[in-house]
Formats: sequence, structure tokens, C-alpha cells
Amino acid sequence: MPVGLKPLSVLHPVAGVRLGTASAGIKKPGRRDLVVMEIPPGANCAAVFTQNAFCAAPVILARRYLAQAAPRYLLVNTGNANAGTGAQGLRDAETCCVELAKLVGCAAHEVLPFSTGVIGEPLPVEKILAGLPEAYAKLSATGWEDAAYGIMTTDTAPKGVSRQLTLHGHAVTITGIAKGSGMIRPDMATMLAYIATDAAVAPQLLQRCLSDAVRVSFNRITVDGDTSTNDACVLIATGRSTLPRVTDSASAVYQTLASAVTEICVELAQAIVRDGEGATKFITIEVNGGAGEEECSRVAYAIAHSPLVKTAFFASDPNWGRILAAVGRSGIADLDLEQVTIHLGETCIVKNGARAPDYTEAQGRQVMSADEIRVGVDLKCGAHHATVWTCDFSYDYVRINAEYRT
Repeated sequence: MPVGLKPLSVLHPVAGVRLGTASAGIKKPGRRDLVVMEIPPGANCAAVFTQNAFCAAPVILARRYLAQAAPRYLLVNTGNANAGTGAQGLRDAETCCVELAKLVGCAAHEVLPFSTGVIGEPLPVEKILAGLPEAYAKLSATGWEDAAYGIMTTDTAPKGVSRQLTLHGHAVTITGIAKGSGMIRPDMATMLAYIATDAAVAPQLLQRCLSDAVRVSFNRITVDGDTSTNDACVLIATGRSTLPRVTDSASAVYQTLASAVTEICVELAQAIVRDGEGATKFITIEVNGGAGEEECSRVAYAIAHSPLVKTAFFASDPNWGRILAAVGRSGIADLDLEQVTIHLGETCIVKNGARAPDYTEAQGRQVMSADEIRVGVDLKCGAHHATVWTCDFSYDYVRINAEYRT
């Protein structure tokens, strides 16, 4: 069961955006697995993609098409990643874009493809093409919830967040959906995310808004340390709000809008971890006092990626030596161990590089028995900090991934 994951809230329509979802039978009959998102003319679109060098065919094509023109449609399929499929995979992705373009009346390069699912299997093009008319016929401004279900893979619950703001007297809506549960690691984890606002934002500013938001959200989560081949996050600005076009990054309007986008990305990113495959604990790792943010992140990920730490969390075992060892092997130059302090929740477990004098096993076990746990590390060698969200490793994580292709 997801850890503290709230039920899907109301997802407000974003003026100019319509979504349609269909069941194409890509992996399982009757499952929603194909989504078409329509973007109005004149909208701007920003995107970030996986940094895995072995990126999937749809990632290659989406990057190429995005450089040519503003997209009019997004096409998302689950059940098959179309990754590790070589030249044929590219041709298959192109075919899907061409056929949707014919159906809707736009150019093929105005369709961006996205895929998620099993790696190394040929894309079932015929099933996707057969499902396109249904998805297109169901295009609706209120299609966000169906789309949130339609992009799921091993997720146990849909993930979506929506906000309505008033900026200088003008109403603005921001709505986003995401998928992700396993093969999760920064840059950008096995995830897809689609966020739209009816504000008008200059293209370069929109890309900055997304990149800044992703850095502190989707690139701050990890379930198992595996970076996928297909990750993508898209931010669309339709310009249908009465709010004047946002062009100045120093303006209060941009700062408020960017903050709201970041909040949505953080909530979606945390939802992915809360729904981590087999997760029973949601863990926040805060590292302070570093000489740089990258240094703090390195320490946080050393803890978050340790199988021994993660299994201890699953067992509610306050085996603090595993956390201490992870900090020590994180590769921080000139780390003064006698200055390091580590907390579990509000309980100090390590002080001056050793077990805190007043720490008791009972205190640690009480913290570890909670569903949500904070690990705090203070390096005391600078003023920088970083936060990473992760989860435990349970028996179910092994079962889910052992059975993934069956």
C-alpha cells in the first residue's frame, strides 16, 4: 500500500488542454494504456528528459521534434518502453506520430511520443494505431483523471495535483499528473509527468521554470537507484488566462508562478516515492552543513541508495551504524567525523562521530516504527543543504520486480 499517499484530488481543467484515454491492450486487455493530450495553437512547451545515454526511441524523437516546432499533441503509451529497439524502434515511434497527425490534422513533428513499460520489446504499433481513434474521440478538458490512470505502470494509485491562483487579479490554473513507482533515481527516474498552466510564459522562461522545479523535486527522489531510459517531464503554458504574458524572471508574478509549479512537482515527486514498489516507509533525508549542495546530495544519496539502510528501515531496526557507514563512504573530502551529527527524527543517534551518549535503542526503535521518518545529517563544514526522499526495501519490492515481465 502507498505510504501516506492521498486520494486523487480534483484536477482542474487548464484552458486549451484536452486529454483522451483509451484501452489499446498493449500489455493487458481492458487496461487504460493510451493517452492523447491536445495542446492549443500558440502554447509554449518546455521539457526535460532522462540523462541515461541509452535513452529510448520516443525520447530521441521527442527531443528532435521539440527542437523543430511547438507541439500540438502528446502521445503516451504504457506497457512498452520502446527502448533498446534500435532503428526499428525509431521507425515505430515515427509511425505512431504520423498516424495521429493524420487523424487530428497536424504535422507529424507536432506530435511528441512518450512510452513507458518493458524495455527491449518491439512496440506493438498495430495496437496503438487501433486505439488512437478512441483516445481522440474522448478528448476532453476534464480528461485529467482518466489520463492519470492511463499513464500508470506498476503504480498502485494515480498521481495528480492541481492549484488555482490569483496573480495580480487574474485567475491562473496549474494541473499536473505523473507516473512512477519503481526504477526510480534522479536524472530523472522511471517517470512521466505532464503539467499545464493557462498562464502565458515566454519559452526560455518556461524552460527555466521547469528545470529549476525538477532539480529540487523529480531529481531529488530515489526508490532503488536505477535511472530509466524513458523519463520525461513536460510543462505547457497555453496562454489562455487573462494574466499578461510573463517575461521577467525577477517579477513577483513569475516568482509566485514558479513557486507554485515547484510545489506541484515536489508533491508529484513525493507521491512517486510514497507509491514506491513495495514501500512501507516514506523517508526524508536532510543533509545540512555541507561545503556545497552537490556534496550534501552525495551524502543524502549514499544513505538513500544503501540496501542495508533501506532494509533496516523496513524492519524498523534502528541500526544506526549503517547510516554512519553510508555517510563515511560518500566520498566527501576532508570530512571531520568528530563534527558529524546524525538524527532519527528528533532523536540524536550520532554526536561527534560516535553514538550519542544519551541515545537509547528504545528511542531509535520508536522513531523507526513510524510510517514517515526523517534522517538528519549535519556535516558542520559549510552552509549548504540538500533534501532527498526515498523509501524502504521490502519483500514486495523483490517480488514485484521478479514478476515484472510475467
